[in-house]
Amino acid sequence: METLEFVIYPDGRVKELVTGVVGRSCSEVTAAVEAQLGQVLSQEKTSEFFAQDNQLTSEQTDSQTNYTSW
Repeated sequence: METLEFVIYPDGRVKELVTGVVGRSCSEVTAAVEAQLGQVLSQEKTSEFFAQDNQLTSEQTDSQTNYTSW
């Protein structure tokens, strides 16, 4: 499940925490919100950012099928 959490500090800063989004798609999920909030001062990437999505493309599936048919 994708979750976006926002902490708004008294001085107007906003901290955004994204969980449940694997890989670089996190940037796509947060782009619209960040554009409305204003200047991004810093970003910290979590382990989920560096994780790879385990979905195979049809090309990868085809090549695996060819190897198993020997």
